[in-house]
Amino acid sequence: MRHLICAVLFAVVATVAAAVEPDEILDDPALEARARGLSAELRCVVCQNESIDSSNAGVARDLRLLVRERLVAGDTDQEVLDYIVARYGDFVLFRPPWKPTTYALWLAPAVIFLGGAIGVTVALRGRRQRTGDALSEEETVELDAFLSRQGDGQ
Repeated sequence: MRHLICAVLFAVVATVAAAVEPDEILDDPALEARARGLSAELRCVVCQNESIDSSNAGVARDLRLLVRERLVAGDTDQEVLDYIVARYGDFVLFRPPWKPTTYALWLAPAVIFLGGAIGVTVALRGRRQRTGDALSEEETVELDAFLSRQGDGQ
């Protein structure tokens, strides 16, 4: 049983770190920790919803190497991010800055949510008005007669 648990844990850990190749890992643990932190903030431009650390795309590998290269050269974390944003644009950041070119990115979820809420409200109001119509006296008499015939088995 112990071997099974160890095998499962090893498989989970191996899949989490699958994208970072052994030749990419820095010898200095502090620099590697900084590189991992920066990689978590950077989006793979191919996969778009994965960090560069978890992506197997070639561009993600290039970005991982670039981050480590800049850190080894002595850049601060912000300088590394600025360098990558200058090359790839704000899209590469999971948390892009608030500025005119990214307003649509930040506001789109709220606009979509409000549009959906308005659509649901309008649909429910229209449904309520349609179902609020009562039967006329003639329709009520016909319905009662039909139901009584159904009860008689005809």
